[in-house]
Amino acid sequence: MPRSVNHVASRARRKKILKLTRGYFGARKNVWTVAKNTWEKGLTYAYRDRKTKKRNFRALWIQRINAAARLEGLSYSQLMGELHKAGIEINRKVLADLAVNNPDAFKAIVNKVK
Repeated sequence: MPRSVNHVASRARRKKILKLTRGYFGARKNVWTVAKNTWEKGLTYAYRDRKTKKRNFRALWIQRINAAARLEGLSYSQLMGELHKAGIEINRKVLADLAVNNPDAFKAIVNKVK
């Protein structure tokens, strides 16, 4: 008796991954083994870089807060320490946004903790 192979399902599985690799360069988009390896590696990069993105944004917010704080005569660490002592609960994302887009509000916060 011949071996039964479900070609419909295996072809669909391959087509699904080849569809996800559209736009890649060269054989990475249309050769099954190369496309599968590229797609799998892309998933690991995506997982890793979701974490890295958070790190990068936090570093950016700290740089913006530090630059704005130094214009007010404080360093970043001094400002954050004073905010903590004063009991002002404001996260770095909002603080950085205020520093860039609303300097008057940022200055008011700095004056409150001085």
